[in-house]
Amino acid sequence: MKIAVFGIGYVGLSNAVLLAQHNTVTAVDLSTDRVAQLNARTSPIEDVELEHWLATKTLNLEATTDGAAACRDARFIVIATPTDYDPETNFFNTSSVEAVIKLATDTNPDATIVVKSTVPVGFTDRVRKLFGTENIIFCPEFLREGQALHDNLYPSRIVIGSRRDEAKVFAKLLVDGALSEDVPVLYTGPSEAESIKLFANTYLALRVAFFNELDSYALAENMNAREIIEGVGLDPRIGTHYNNPSFGYGGYCLPKDTKQLLANFSAVPQNLMRAVVDANRTRKDFIAERVLARNPQVVGIHRLVMKAGSDNFRQSSVQGVIRRILAEGVKVVIFEPAYDQETFLNCAVIRDLESFKRQSDVIVANRASDDLSDVGDKVFTRDIFGLS
Repeated sequence: MKIAVFGIGYVGLSNAVLLAQHNTVTAVDLSTDRVAQLNARTSPIEDVELEHWLATKTLNLEATTDGAAACRDARFIVIATPTDYDPETNFFNTSSVEAVIKLATDTNPDATIVVKSTVPVGFTDRVRKLFGTENIIFCPEFLREGQALHDNLYPSRIVIGSRRDEAKVFAKLLVDGALSEDVPVLYTGPSEAESIKLFANTYLALRVAFFNELDSYALAENMNAREIIEGVGLDPRIGTHYNNPSFGYGGYCLPKDTKQLLANFSAVPQNLMRAVVDANRTRKDFIAERVLARNPQVVGIHRLVMKAGSDNFRQSSVQGVIRRILAEGVKVVIFEPAYDQETFLNCAVIRDLESFKRQSDVIVANRASDDLSDVGDKVFTRDIFGLS
């Protein structure tokens, strides 16, 4: 069947590739560069498995900037455009999603619209009323950056915020595209599905924050954080996953989703949701203080990306550390070969690694790298399990 997918980011592209195994898929994006790359079977985002599938697999997939044409004959219109939350105004910007819904309902009112962008609780009910249609369902994504296609091929679960017949058809398309067997499928109400997404990401943020605070304690008390974390994780109720300290949670989802969920609690008593958000800010303060305690003249930031295998700078935790160091009047330089501008946050971007090492008194690395093995005495990282 014919499917249109709006947005060629991690969510949109991984879903387009998944569905294009057995269906005719048209991916839509505003960027002519991304469209051209996809039509040339190269991935516009960094994801090893996506790159491999585009280069080697037979996929019925094309890309275009013409959204109306993509919608016209589609049975399903999947929306994976970016959203963002502004905590200052308590506003979740869903304008990109609503623009596609309008285009879809104007062009092809019989199509089923599947929203995969992250949205606030109550969004689906609101837009159903706004556009006068029940043909809108919410289907959250649970993807890791750099492993988006893998997580669609081997999903932990599929959540569909509708019990209508077309929702079940779409769920079957996802199951048919997956390579794993016996994928759990959960049908819920739309607001429940929206809540699942926000609560799941907030729990992950809570876990990141917990192990970061454990690491802060160990660092402050001159104890071995790795030994503590390993001992805690041997309790099977806790486990040894998702426990590597960092400079804070960041990326596309966790920062905005935790703050959005906190906003949804405005009329509900809570303590924990606020603590998760506050803990992330406190961790960045602590990391910056530790770096500055070395009295550097120049602080080097090794990579802006969240982690290896990702090209995402958006809301990366190290940005908060950079801002705090700059606020103390200390010079910052950045090594980021994936960034094509000369400055970032008014800091010089250096693409020659050796020059970067020479200029930096302290090198701040959210994740350890073999590239820095020869200047280990300069490196500040809390990547405990990435170290040899």
